[in-house]
Amino acid sequence: MTSTSRRPHVVIVGGGFGGLTAARALARAPVRITLVDRQNHHLFQPLLYQVAMAGVSPADIAVPIRSIVHGQENVQVLLGEVERVSLGERTARLSDGADLGYDFLVIAAGARTNYFGNEDRFLPHSLGLKSIEDALEIRRRVLLAFEAAERELDADARRRLLTFAVIGGGPTGVEVAGALAELSRFVLADDFRVIQPSEARIVVIEMMGRLLAGGFDEKLAVAAQKQLASLGVEVRLGSRVVGIDERGVHLENDVIEAATVLWTAGVRGRGIAKALGCELDRNGRIVVGPDCAIPEHPEVFAIGDIARFVPSGASDPLPGVAPVAMQQGRYVARRISARVRDKPDVGRFSYFDKGIMATVGRSRAVVQTGGLRLSGFIAWLAWIFIHIYYLIGFRNRAVVLFSWFWSYVTYKRGARLITGDRPWEDLPKLAAKAELRGGDGAGAMLRAAPVTRRSSAARTP
Repeated sequence: MTSTSRRPHVVIVGGGFGGLTAARALARAPVRITLVDRQNHHLFQPLLYQVAMAGVSPADIAVPIRSIVHGQENVQVLLGEVERVSLGERTARLSDGADLGYDFLVIAAGARTNYFGNEDRFLPHSLGLKSIEDALEIRRRVLLAFEAAERELDADARRRLLTFAVIGGGPTGVEVAGALAELSRFVLADDFRVIQPSEARIVVIEMMGRLLAGGFDEKLAVAAQKQLASLGVEVRLGSRVVGIDERGVHLENDVIEAATVLWTAGVRGRGIAKALGCELDRNGRIVVGPDCAIPEHPEVFAIGDIARFVPSGASDPLPGVAPVAMQQGRYVARRISARVRDKPDVGRFSYFDKGIMATVGRSRAVVQTGGLRLSGFIAWLAWIFIHIYYLIGFRNRAVVLFSWFWSYVTYKRGARLITGDRPWEDLPKLAAKAELRGGDGAGAMLRAAPVTRRSSAARTP
């Protein structure tokens, strides 16, 4: 135990909130840690939608994992993906064939977009939001839609280019729709000469009978819907998606013709969960016991979005939010530390609920914590404080805070970049899609006569 190489080996899969918290909490434990992640950075996922809607740049919400743990001598960081785990042999195999033996395994690999068994039909015509790459592609597609509409002669085709469908009325869907509404109505209001971006149609589609069904008080859900309505967002409740194609989103009794479809309706566990050969729930999450461990394998833990943990006396699992992952990460670290030090067991995991929140746009948010329910400007200030507090690194906090302040005062966002070598080559493709949706004209990509535009003085937050 005095030699570093002979210390128990803890392999942590994933450098998100849960995995990174566990690694840092084991800083003084007599263990050696190998942290494996598919990316080299820790991503502050709650603000990912801000990248997608050109609010902040990717570097503002992501930090290299190595820079976070560079002063922690018992941690080695590996860039790679664990694709198979042998529970009997206690080894984790990377995609390049390398094997990592472990004494303790912490699986914190996060989640991926859940299409509920409809990947083949829905995925080709919609965009999910789980990574920086997803956010940049959404930003690119949204801005390209406005560019294509600027050159479109046919009014019907232009209207379809400026229709955006957001599937899912949870916190992410609400935040994406609110940010998209502000982008079109305020940020881009004076940037075009032919179109009026403020006329963009944004539709939130939710299968349930209310927004924010995952734990929010119903009054806050109503408040969020009113705040979206004040931004011009259309909300379709009790609407089940039965298809997504070139035309748009097919509901049971209607079709929403949209050039851009964003999917925020759910998540499921990553592939490593299936590779374990243990019990999974219907969303592909690892079913764990009260100690966050896999039954019959007390040395293997699953935490965060990839785990299904049901508190004692509850019927529903804990939500996939950052505070759950972080608290589970600290708990697992204490449990491992106690075992290697031959100390008493730390007992079962108990989650302390600090509340939930969602922003609906500038000066608009909903917050629920304990018996407190807030909405509007005060809730928005609370949302900013909490998110700034949890950002890792002073530079990130300062940059994001300044970016938000600048956007609040000027309605300007500096991350409105369309990436790619030849983005203009995608404009005819978008025009063709708009015409396939039933445009009456030729869909020609030519400059039309200028239209009457509203004055920037008419903006109302």
